[in-house]
Amino acid sequence: MNSRVLFGSFVPVDSVLHRLDPRLKLVTCFWYVVIIFFAKGPLTYLLLMAMLGAMIGLSKVPLKMYWAGLKPLLWVIGLTIAIQVLFSSGGHVYWHWGLMAITSGGINQALVILARFILIVLASTVLTATTPPLRLADAIESLMKPLKKIKVPVNQIAMMISIALRFIPTIMDEVNTIVKAQQARGVDFTPGSVYTRVKRMVPIMVPLFVGAFRRAEDLAVAMEARGYDPDQERTRYRQLTWRRPDSIALAVVVIVSVLFFVARILL
Repeated sequence: MNSRVLFGSFVPVDSVLHRLDPRLKLVTCFWYVVIIFFAKGPLTYLLLMAMLGAMIGLSKVPLKMYWAGLKPLLWVIGLTIAIQVLFSSGGHVYWHWGLMAITSGGINQALVILARFILIVLASTVLTATTPPLRLADAIESLMKPLKKIKVPVNQIAMMISIALRFIPTIMDEVNTIVKAQQARGVDFTPGSVYTRVKRMVPIMVPLFVGAFRRAEDLAVAMEARGYDPDQERTRYRQLTWRRPDSIALAVVVIVSVLFFVARILL
């Protein structure tokens, strides 16, 4: 098991969430992200947090692993909050200088965006941490199957998604390897100005892109050598089956959704 959970990383532990149908988990995650944007007021956000906390608990993945996967995104979160606080208007003005101002409306908006950002990232991480990439691709293909009637290339889309999910952890591991190799050669990655940081990314991005293109070419050659035909129907050793726990989980999701919209209406 890796020491951290990143989007696209599967954590093989035995839990209730791992055993659920991937189609249910995918639809639930998508629906969860949708209702996040309907949240209004502390009560609805508390309900969303409680639902997410239950999912994290049922996944049996340690909290420190989720935190370790969230840490690389802290600078994005901090930058987003800073932009919202300094450049949003509305409400009482606490500080003003030129185009920048700190207002009560800006602070409230920053808190809302912070909550949405963390909830979406963690919900997506729960999905990928509890679902193998191939099973997730099978779920996407199964849910998109009706689109075949209008000539949508469902098989190709599912294959591309599965390959992308499969190689996200590989690319992240390669980034760590490149950073360590460049540090061993004397490259300094200590913080500096924005220009300095961008300049220091060149020794990482160049070999990363070269390796990614080489890996893509090797994968294409391997698929062609094995006679892969994107237009042919694929057979599967493991079939997706809907069971009683999936129905129970779906009922719980529906109940929580009803409670969410009731709480939103009452606010």
